[in-house]
Order: sequence, then structure tokens, then C-alpha cells
Amino acid sequence: MTGTPQNILSIQSWVSFGHVGNAAAVFPLQRLGFEVWAIHTVQFSNHTGYGAWTGAVFPPEAVADLIDGIEARGVLPGCGAVLSGYMGSEGTVAAVVDAVRRVRTANPEALYACDPVMGDVGRGVFVRPELPDLIAAQAIPEADIVTPNQFELELLTGRTVDTLEHALDAACALRERMRAGGPRVVLLTSLVRSGAPENSIETLAVTDDGAWLCRTPLLPLDPPRNGTGDAIAALFLGHYLKTGQAAQALSLSMSALFGLLSRTHAAGTREIQLVAAQDEFVKPARLFEAQQVG
Repeated sequence: MTGTPQNILSIQSWVSFGHVGNAAAVFPLQRLGFEVWAIHTVQFSNHTGYGAWTGAVFPPEAVADLIDGIEARGVLPGCGAVLSGYMGSEGTVAAVVDAVRRVRTANPEALYACDPVMGDVGRGVFVRPELPDLIAAQAIPEADIVTPNQFELELLTGRTVDTLEHALDAACALRERMRAGGPRVVLLTSLVRSGAPENSIETLAVTDDGAWLCRTPLLPLDPPRNGTGDAIAALFLGHYLKTGQAAQALSLSMSALFGLLSRTHAAGTREIQLVAAQDEFVKPARLFEAQQVG
């Protein structure tokens, strides 16, 4: 990337200690050469996986107010993408969708990447019960890129995802509900399915041009580290904006994530080692190729 950096508006949660939400997404995007305009939906001391935290959920009006201030600077035409993660409340979903529409009014080429943070295997739904339906009804139809994990894809489509064929079918069903005219990329993360090699984890990207699968070793991280979904959504968006190719973005982002988790595993830490592994975001030490599967 040369010249003036491309700008990304990122609307997610924030923690002061550790790395989830914007605290997991902003730095990787900056390391890839992007300017990031971060708006926080919450500010907590740490992620909720610890069981105790302090801080506050910001009202939707605070999110909208910050968008007003950014728009007043006259800079929205230079915004190349919007990335959203944990939203927290009904009004925040509407505020995010409004932000996307305002950015697109200023720059019709801008992309919207929606990480539909709703739940996970084992934990179930961990957001307010009304949020999955609201995200499905309001955010997904505006999205160009959606990055659900396996649990979230099943929740959004009502389909069981336990084989590669079922994963492809569910991703295609979700793509049909995304913004017409956009690239309509579904990135299915943390895929565990029958027929996959043991001790591996896969991510699937499905686009108009085909489908690609990227497989990496499954590292013995127990409990699973929070923030990995936020990091992969940011890394994939960044590499997709730079390359314009879903397969290449999938390979580079998954390779970077493996490097990040390898460093985290070696350190034996509860928090992902985002700063220590920063070179992985730009040039992964070990490259995992994406294989076309559809």
C-alpha cells in the first residue's frame, strides 16, 4: 500500500486490558497500513470471559453522535470500509446500519464487513436475546462481507453445519440475504466438520467466484482465547481491501492468525499476543494456502 492510507471505520467493543473487539482489530489493521477510525460500543476493564469486569455499555446515541462528528469533518468520502463487531443493544444495530448508509452515500464504493457477534459453540448465545434477529434483519442485508463462526452461521440460517457440503449450503443461503451488487463474501470461521483431518481447524470463504478452504493445525488452547474472531475479521477485511481476492485474503489472514495463536500458546497467556506477533500480520512466518472447494 502506497500513498495516503485507506480509512476504515470500526464500530466494536473495547477493553482496557487484553484484546477483544476494537482492541483486537484496530492494531492489526494499522499494522497492515490502514487508518482506523474506532468507535466503541462498550468500554470494559477486560473481556467478560473472566467472569467479572467493570465499565459501561455506551448508549446508541453516543455511537450516532460520534458518527455526526466524523461526518462534520468532511472525511466520509475517504472511508473505504466499515467494520462492525459486538453491538450490545437494539439501538446500536440501527446506529451501525445508519453509519454504513452514511458512508456509502459519501463513497458508494465503500464495503461493509459485519462480524455478527452473537454466540459460540459451548457458550450458546451470549448477547441480548433480541440481537440475533435484529442483526439478521437489519445488518446482514447491508453487508458485503459477513464473518460468522460455525455457531453463528447455524443461528443465522437455521441450518446444521456439520459437513463441508452443509457449510457451503448454509454460506450460500446467507449470501442470498446480503447486499445485492456487493461482493457478498461469507467467511465461516472455526469450522469443525466430519471428514476433516484430526487436530485441524478450518475457515471457509464463499464468493460469487467460488469457495475456498484454508486449514491450519489446531493448537491446544484451553480455554479458547477471546478476541480471535475479532482479529480474523479485521485481518481478512484488511487483506481483502489490499488484494481484492477472497482466496488470497483467506490464506494471508489465516496464516497470520495461526502465527498469532502460536505465539500466544508459546507464551502460555490468557490474552492473545497481539503486539508480540505483529510481524505475522504483514508477512506470516508460515503460509497456509487456500484450496478451492466449490
